Amino acid sequence: MASNRIFVVLAILATILPSISLATEHIVGDDDGWRIGFDYSKWAEGKTFQVGDTLVFNYNNAIHNVFKVSGPQFQACYVPVAMANNSLTSGHDIVVLKTPGRKWYICGAEGHCGLGQKLVIDVSPVMLSPVEAPAPAPTGWPRSNI
Repeated sequence: MASNRIFVVLAILATILPSISLATEHIVGDDDGWRIGFDYSKWAEGKTFQVGDTLVFNYNNAIHNVFKVSGPQFQACYVPVAMANNSLTSGHDIVVLKTPGRKWYICGAEGHCGLGQKLVIDVSPVMLSPVEAPAPAPTGWPRSNI
């Protein structure tokens, strides 16, 4: 009986772990990075973003930054003063997508968002492969307590 339980646990782990470890790292803008004059809508088109994936923003931190904003702030290219200390500024920022839903990012440097330095994505929940239930043990077979 214990060996059946171990088998079931191992089968479940073998199914779930590859899904968890297959999180995708998305380099925002690919080789162009995070800058003005790039079409981030086109870059995001056709990509699948899931919970657990990461966004990597590579940029010159002397002139750019990254803010996670709301939809209305994204549309207005507006960073509230209260958020001024919440910018990412390393030049190589990694954002883990922790929750599903729409996410908005802009550069807070004056005029950059208006010149297209902004990104909107939709994050999906993790899609796990369905786990098949193990076949029941044949009846009438002798059981062992090894």
